[in-house]
Amino acid sequence: MRIKNIILFIGLGFFAIIGQSASAQNKSKLIYKDAKASIDDRVKDLLARMTPEEKFWQLFMIPGDLDGVDKKRYQNGIFGLQVSAVSQGGGGANQMLSYNTTENAFTLAKKINAIQKYFVNETRLGIPIIAFDEALHGLVRQGATAFPQAIGLAAGFDPENMAKVANAIAQETKLRGIRDILTPVVNIASDVRWGRTEETYGEDPFLSSQMGLAFVSAFEKQNIVTTPKHFIANVGDGGRDSYPIHYNKRLMEEIYFPPFETTIKQGKSRSLMTAYNSLDGTPATSNYQLLTQKLKNDWGFKGFVISDAGAVGGASVLHHTASGYSQSTIQAIEGGLDVIFQTEYDHYKLFIPPFLDGSISQQRIDDAVSRVLRAKFELGLFENPYVSEKEAQKAVDDKSHKIIAKQAAQKSLVLLKNNESVLPFKNVKSILVLGEDAIEARLGGYSGSGNGKINILDGIKNRAGDKVKVSYSKGSSRDPQWYKPISKEYLKTDTSSGLKAEYFDNLNLSGTPSITRIDEQVNFMWTLYAPDRKLSKDHYSARWTGKLIAPKTGEFKIGLDGNDGFRLFINNKLIVDQWEKTSYHTRLASFNFDKGKEYAIRVEFRETKGNAYIKLISNFDVENQQDEELAKAIALAKQADVIVIAAGIKEGEFQDRAMLNLPGNQETLITEVAKTGKPVVVLLVGGSAITMNNWIDQVPAILNVWYPGEEGGNAVAETLFGDYNPAGRLPITYPLHESQLPLVYNHKPTGRGDDYNNLSGEPLFPFGYGLSYTKFEYSDLVINKKEIKTDEKVTATFKLKNTGAVPGEEVVQLYIKDMLATVVRPVLELKDFKRIALKAGETKEISFVITPDMLKMLNAEMKSVVEPGDFRIMIGASSKELLLKETLRVL
Repeated sequence: MRIKNIILFIGLGFFAIIGQSASAQNKSKLIYKDAKASIDDRVKDLLARMTPEEKFWQLFMIPGDLDGVDKKRYQNGIFGLQVSAVSQGGGGANQMLSYNTTENAFTLAKKINAIQKYFVNETRLGIPIIAFDEALHGLVRQGATAFPQAIGLAAGFDPENMAKVANAIAQETKLRGIRDILTPVVNIASDVRWGRTEETYGEDPFLSSQMGLAFVSAFEKQNIVTTPKHFIANVGDGGRDSYPIHYNKRLMEEIYFPPFETTIKQGKSRSLMTAYNSLDGTPATSNYQLLTQKLKNDWGFKGFVISDAGAVGGASVLHHTASGYSQSTIQAIEGGLDVIFQTEYDHYKLFIPPFLDGSISQQRIDDAVSRVLRAKFELGLFENPYVSEKEAQKAVDDKSHKIIAKQAAQKSLVLLKNNESVLPFKNVKSILVLGEDAIEARLGGYSGSGNGKINILDGIKNRAGDKVKVSYSKGSSRDPQWYKPISKEYLKTDTSSGLKAEYFDNLNLSGTPSITRIDEQVNFMWTLYAPDRKLSKDHYSARWTGKLIAPKTGEFKIGLDGNDGFRLFINNKLIVDQWEKTSYHTRLASFNFDKGKEYAIRVEFRETKGNAYIKLISNFDVENQQDEELAKAIALAKQADVIVIAAGIKEGEFQDRAMLNLPGNQETLITEVAKTGKPVVVLLVGGSAITMNNWIDQVPAILNVWYPGEEGGNAVAETLFGDYNPAGRLPITYPLHESQLPLVYNHKPTGRGDDYNNLSGEPLFPFGYGLSYTKFEYSDLVINKKEIKTDEKVTATFKLKNTGAVPGEEVVQLYIKDMLATVVRPVLELKDFKRIALKAGETKEISFVITPDMLKMLNAEMKSVVEPGDFRIMIGASSKELLLKETLRVL
């Protein structure tokens, strides 16, 4: 017995030791690396193991990679990188990205895999990164397909086509290892002066919601994070980008929130980007009501919110609601921001302190980090951090998506005018193509390089073949260079190139300069800062002195360009005097120069407000060829059967437009060529509205091609020749004149009228407008119930007939007007649309299902309800051409 007991005791002790060992092992088990564990448990486990520094770095994203840097800088991990095989240039429609031309799908995938390997294997916790990039209308990478610009995709009024495009972009994105796209832009283009209208899906919340939904769904289904932006409304008074807005709750709920809510709730977007501007006095990037209350609490958003690049510091340097970067960081994170997006690695020093000193609550930090970690687990990055380099290699020469690109371009084209059926071409033997945009193949803002761009001229040549003579001449310029900043090679101070610069801390150039240096040119824009830290940005003056060495002999224009408060002296003679600060001016004077002779030059400038701009300019290096190019175009036009003029606009980020006419001397080209009596077809290249009063009556045909993508040239040419019948529709309203703006179709009723006493209130072209090479007839509208309850739906059916001789597509549009409500309702609201293809002579029966959601409104208490009463049901070809109408009564 005794021996047995001893053995039993020893045995129990042995098993107890084993149990204790197993328990210790269990405690040290890395749950976050267990693929079978729930994501909640994995997030909780990993979060508990992280240091404050590691938590911060999961909330910090930048462009960059590991090339040429000490990898230890990333020893604490990072949210993700925009792998810098590309570097972003300036904003605007011409904005392109500077590429490493050796990059392709394979080299990028290989590079991202190598970066991922470092973070997985060489950082303490092995947290993979999220590689991110832009993909507005194609991934901005070498060899990726460039589709039509976003506004052009919206003009297709075809969510199914949008889904095809997005699916193709998603495939090209994922195989390269990129798992988060900073796209789409679902802001409402409420004012077409806004330079970023091209990036949007237009002015209507329903159209924008449907296009955004189709786009993000395709990506999220392929497990790529989408980032709708910029939350919430970033176009303010005057159509200015990122201007402050003070919209009331009703306007926000009815117009600006719907596309974001749709992409998040229905499209399942897992990220969101903030806007640069302020909303009701609080920067959008730190707006608690916006980011926490509305987005996370009301909508139940479980993803992460990222700032637009550099926006967190905006509270300090732009909005002046924070005393410095630390306070702006606290405000942003506590307001609901999760991830700080900056443009340089070293910027982390500005933002990390409040994460480490307790200024930000630990609960808020942990919530933000948890949102990021959840996404990384959902993306499967812990189990599968790498992409197949073999599959990426196969994609290098794959151009199969060019078919989708061309189809999307065709669907985007909007025929605005076609008098006497000039289009499509018939019996044409010679075509003259004019305009810079005929050969440039511009892709629009946030574009890659394209995968073999076809410009309009080449597209026409390809389609015309040998039987039609196609010639080209430039004819005009969007941006004629009349003057340029004077080059440093013509400026001298003693033995140095440039001018001696003296900066004073007063407005009258008095006393000892605070800063003295050599400036190679007088070509400056000081917006957020003064020329030097020793100066206040709103109170300084400057003097530049030296010698001007004349490059040529003759009479030339010389002067100053800027936000005045400037003077120019040559040989101590005052030749430009704009010392009183009133506005922006370009002031020039004629002066006779002798080549090689030195002239004493002095420029004086003062700044009393801030946001300074000053340039010393001349026409020394400008060859004025405008008259010669125009004369050549007119001569060639007289010999052609038809003239095609590709005319484009300047727009984009940082390029809002005060005037909407065609820039440069393009309008002159159109009017002068039209005088030849030959038929002129104008192709409008751009992403926003264009005024045409000076020339629209002089040309028979106008086709809006937007920025049609890499296959745009072929798509445009096939449309001109009639191989394709255009059916795109305008997603924005085109005004007659800028003075009508803002001008949208779905405004609230006026207390007077829409007209001015000297101008109509009607647009040039309404929302939803577009012509075809054929005609369509609408008839026999029937609503299966004339009276319904508030929770019932009803079907509206009608007949659509192609009465022309060629097949075509019609975009049928359903609009609803609430005839009597407890609060003011819009005069018209788009509620559904369908793109219908019909053969010549064919008739189809079309149906719209009218649901309670289409009849809902926000009542006085801001509750979403269907109010009893009459609703006007209207179906037609645009917001103006409403051909079929019935009244539906809700009981």
